[in-house]
Amino acid sequence: MPELPMFDEPLHVGRPNIGDPGELRKRIDDALTSRWLTAGPMVKEFEERIAELAGTAHCVATCNATVGIQLAARACGIEPGDEVIMPAFTWVATAHALSWIGVVPVFCDVDEESANLVPEAVEKVITPATRGILGVHVFGRPCPAGPLAELADRYDVPLLFDAAHAIGSTYRGRPLGGFGAAEVFSFHATKFLNSFEGGAVVTDDADLAATVRAMRNFGITEDGTVATVGTNAKMTEGAAAMGLTSLGVMETVMDANRVNHECYTEGLAGVPGVVVRSQEPGERANHQYLVIEIDASVAGVHRDRVHEVLGRQNVLSRRYFYPACHQVEPYRSNPERHAPQSLPNSEALADRVLALPTGPTIGASDIADICTIIRLTVEAAGDPAPHGTTTG
Repeated sequence: MPELPMFDEPLHVGRPNIGDPGELRKRIDDALTSRWLTAGPMVKEFEERIAELAGTAHCVATCNATVGIQLAARACGIEPGDEVIMPAFTWVATAHALSWIGVVPVFCDVDEESANLVPEAVEKVITPATRGILGVHVFGRPCPAGPLAELADRYDVPLLFDAAHAIGSTYRGRPLGGFGAAEVFSFHATKFLNSFEGGAVVTDDADLAATVRAMRNFGITEDGTVATVGTNAKMTEGAAAMGLTSLGVMETVMDANRVNHECYTEGLAGVPGVVVRSQEPGERANHQYLVIEIDASVAGVHRDRVHEVLGRQNVLSRRYFYPACHQVEPYRSNPERHAPQSLPNSEALADRVLALPTGPTIGASDIADICTIIRLTVEAAGDPAPHGTTTG
């Protein structure tokens, strides 16, 4: 491995996609000229475009996806003290979104191949205190929304989805966004479709959409009546301007992600213990995340060692999602409440996965070099150590 970094400039996971800066500046200039800076015509246009993309009747844009999850939960009647079942293998923000409004996240194990909730595992942790199920389309791969909906109907609890990774992907040929009572998208800066910072609740339920719309504006309905408790979760016109600009290059970014996925798969073929995680066969995938899995028992080297070596070469990989939610505070201190069942698959995934740079700023030659770093790291781990030295 070279002593100097292989890359002069750091390669990031989730580097923001800007789109056409000229279009963005024009939209922002229009907002400044109109002096309408929040929850205005561009937000409305962005909502219409996202609803069309998701195949839903309604979209309510929010300042971020975390608040979107909170609004969706409250709009479904989930109250402080209620329990909501969710996967342990996800970004901790999903759990924190519930905890912040007094809802108790109860963690469930996931399927090791898809990294998503398993309906049979969900049912095992349902109790009389369960008031909802929150699925996560991990890495954009769809949850089994049909079986989860059947389970939610049987126990008469709402089903929500954290779809932060999933816009543009499909389940059973339908766009993600229209399943369960509501789904929540993220347009954070690191997402392939971003609005600087933002989120959206999408649903086909008109009453739920109206409730969320009021809640994001201090509980004020469209006729000016204060109808419920609310907060300030509105999206700004500047954020919507970035979102609309992002939509203009969405397909281009998805195509680049897809090509990158193929390049990584080819470049890492045959490396012992290293695989590129796949998307759902037969479904459209945005390939927003490029995730590899490293089995230390086969590769002879742990994921953390590969992560460290890549970092020294200016490849800033991310250990998404490590630790698993039940392994961090405040949840790990109260396993009886938050993790009533063992979570071996979640723990195994958290110990093995590594997200690598992708997107239109990463080219085939970059990927070839990244794969070379990984390949050499694994090969070095398998070589006998020279006399008086150690490997690792």
